Amino acid sequence: MSANGTRRLRIRHTTQVSYAQAAVSSHNEVRMTPLTLPGQTTLDARVTISPAATTWSYWDYWGTQVTAFELMDPHADLTITASSLVETSPPAGLPPSPAWSEITERTATSRLLEFAGPTVRTTVPPKLVKKARKAAAGLDPHETVVAVSSLVADRVTYLPGVTGVNTSAAEAWEQGAGVCQDIAHVTIALLRGLGLPTRYVSGYLHPEREAELHRPVAGQSHAWVEYWAGDWHGYDPTNRTRADESHVVVGRGRDYDDVTPHKGIYRGVAGGPPEVTVEFTRVA
Repeated sequence: MSANGTRRLRIRHTTQVSYAQAAVSSHNEVRMTPLTLPGQTTLDARVTISPAATTWSYWDYWGTQVTAFELMDPHADLTITASSLVETSPPAGLPPSPAWSEITERTATSRLLEFAGPTVRTTVPPKLVKKARKAAAGLDPHETVVAVSSLVADRVTYLPGVTGVNTSAAEAWEQGAGVCQDIAHVTIALLRGLGLPTRYVSGYLHPEREAELHRPVAGQSHAWVEYWAGDWHGYDPTNRTRADESHVVVGRGRDYDDVTPHKGIYRGVAGGPPEVTVEFTRVA
């Protein structure tokens, strides 16, 4: 890491789809290109497809870059490789939070309202919101995020394989286990229930903070939250920490459905789940 805390990460995200029988055709959308933001600059990014396909890109409603393509000839498998080089820097210190009343007023008169209500994935029983309100009693918005995130992380143990992409926040809470996607959904549900606009963030987290230069490290995609308290601030409830220079933002939305890394439709016989690998290499 440089003296000022900046780092450069090379990320390689590979998705392999195998069909039980050759798909007649497929239409796909990929959201795997990191954004350029304050504290994050995407220096290079490309998405390659095998079998070869013509791609086109656009920005969706939520501000995420989408790469779309279609394969109109039969294909037995599909490989999508998203490669990027991103420079990140540590976040600035947290500014004082506005009063809850100011957040309520701003939310009601702006696009923040889109991140204030429940979705199918982020609906929880009122008793859980009541529990979160008790945990956050007397706290300002920044402190509330930490308290609610701890409440969720204490209840929902990180355990891969026990939930699926369609698991809701209520289901993850009930079974007490899930992955970062589930922990983010529960946190979002509770923070919105307390009146704090909160959005779902899809991206990457380098698994080794002090990784050696030029040594590839296996990792995975990651999910965390951003909440609005005068500005948007990132927090990773799975790891109980602010989002920092190890986090790379790809997209934000109301929940996972708005930022799904790969989705599409195909004509053919259903196969197994896709195989996904993510490799990180710190180059500076």
